[in-house]
Amino acid sequence: MPTEGKFFDLFCKHADLCVQGAQEMVSLMTNFDDLDQRAHAIEGIEKEADKVTHETIDLLHKTFITPIDRDDIHQLITRMDDILDLLEDAAQTVSLYDIKVITPEAKRLAELCLSCTEKVKTAVSLLHNMDNSGKILAVCKEIDRLESDADHVMRAAMSKLFRDEPDVRNLIKLKAIYEILETVTDRCEDVANIIEGIIVENA
Repeated sequence: MPTEGKFFDLFCKHADLCVQGAQEMVSLMTNFDDLDQRAHAIEGIEKEADKVTHETIDLLHKTFITPIDRDDIHQLITRMDDILDLLEDAAQTVSLYDIKVITPEAKRLAELCLSCTEKVKTAVSLLHNMDNSGKILAVCKEIDRLESDADHVMRAAMSKLFRDEPDVRNLIKLKAIYEILETVTDRCEDVANIIEGIIVENA
């Protein structure tokens, strides 16, 4: 039975895919062209990340001594997978709902999703060495701050939507997009909380 496995490499690989998915989402919200193609690209990234998740869980079952707590490994890779699942949901929702115009608020939420995933990638890349605990905790605080920013953006976006949007169908569509994108930042915060727990247990 292996004693370590390549868990940290797999975490980094998955985190990189999360960033790629978020970059595609920002491109989708910025250019708002080739929606089907961009949604398909995010779907492809999500499928690639699924493979990494399955590989991680499979390795977990085969590994006798893990570098960090088994439950932490499972939770971390599962929450990271949630990030890409939600990004795929957002892309498909934009495509399926046939949204014609994207709002500055939706673009801003997508940008915050990207910033969060970049910070997740940074935190995960440092996790292999507990000497990095101070840097990791600082990055996790940044993720918390970005999630809080996304909360504020969504509240303001919802308020503006219910105040100014005359078309009820359009209101429902945009509300769904806002909620999914904000939830992406929630999942990034979940990842940060798991990482903070790992630091407390192992540093």
